[in-house]
Amino acid sequence: MAVRTEARPSVAEIRPFTVEVPEAELEALRARIGATRWPERETVGDQSQGVRLATIQALARYWQKEYDWRGVEARLNALPQFITEIDGLDIHFIHVRSKHEDALPLIVTHGWPGSIIEQLKIIEPLTNPTAHGGSASDAFHLVIPSMPGYGFSGKPTTTGWDPTHIARAWIELMRRLGYQRFVAQGGDWGALVTDLIGLEAPPELLGIHSNMPGAVPPDLDKVLLSGSPPPSGLSAEEQHACDQLSSFYQLHLAYALEMGTRPQTLTGLADSPVGLAAFMIDHDEKSLELISQVFDGQPRGLSRDDVLDNITLFWLTNTAISAARLYAENKFPFLSAKGVSVPVAVSAFPDELYQCPRSWAEQSYPNLMYYNKHDKGGHFAAWEQPQFLSEDLRAGFRSVR
Repeated sequence: MAVRTEARPSVAEIRPFTVEVPEAELEALRARIGATRWPERETVGDQSQGVRLATIQALARYWQKEYDWRGVEARLNALPQFITEIDGLDIHFIHVRSKHEDALPLIVTHGWPGSIIEQLKIIEPLTNPTAHGGSASDAFHLVIPSMPGYGFSGKPTTTGWDPTHIARAWIELMRRLGYQRFVAQGGDWGALVTDLIGLEAPPELLGIHSNMPGAVPPDLDKVLLSGSPPPSGLSAEEQHACDQLSSFYQLHLAYALEMGTRPQTLTGLADSPVGLAAFMIDHDEKSLELISQVFDGQPRGLSRDDVLDNITLFWLTNTAISAARLYAENKFPFLSAKGVSVPVAVSAFPDELYQCPRSWAEQSYPNLMYYNKHDKGGHFAAWEQPQFLSEDLRAGFRSVR
């Protein structure tokens, strides 16, 4: 895959970046999709065995015959993109400054199986709020980096790029961009990285926002991970969250266990685009259900192009394995409280891995400045519900501006 950057005179230099994928690579991708060897149909009438054959075949047909990568490539190249080296690794990021004075710098971190594609829909509402129902005082300068091993960032060749290292690199990135005050946001891996930025609590940090908060009481998290029933005396909201977590931990965590213990064994993801796609869209029950409906002609928050923009980025950059290694690097529990004491805002979406109860958010984040419980939306909030997330970010950070 071809990309273009300017020559770098120094390690700390920030170099412009452009995406240029040769047509031959896109033709090769289409040929590989067409050569897929398919398994037999699932033996059940639902998605309990994973991605249904009809879903992945519909995805493959559209990917091979109709999908056009050039659309998202043009969208990316219309944005200011850069590369800078931090701790010996190239870090790619989008950096869009608002036209409004006193805009608040915000660094937004994606997760897996995501990328910077997840955040494209929130760029305009956050940097240009007056055109999207907000006021000039709600504006943000946005920094959206690709995590190490993901997208256009470099691939670590040694161990050590764990979430704490990424959090510290993001602090360095914001300082390198000249920001003396900033806030941070994330979901999935981005939520953990953002929590860890909060733990680091650099003097420039005013607060954080999470749409997958690390707010599960640690003892309860251990009980649920073990498969044991939760204790009695929980509120209805807390019991519902426990039910969601129990289902996820017992039925949908296999992808994370494989990447966390044997990432290199997943070599097939680097060889088969359809295999990669099936693995990526089976993150959790609700997001698989949503994506399945998209390819069944019932779009609900995401389009076919949304889904394939992200998968194609993974394919073209050959980052399935390098991204997976982050699971092996991580030593933190995903969802339990970390001890963050800086100001925190939380968005609780119903189809997230768990819809965080206010009681857990207040207990885990003693400086909780904002909490909003939504009745629609899931794991990929910026992607699925950009308006809701944008409104929460404006409201959530208003008190720290």
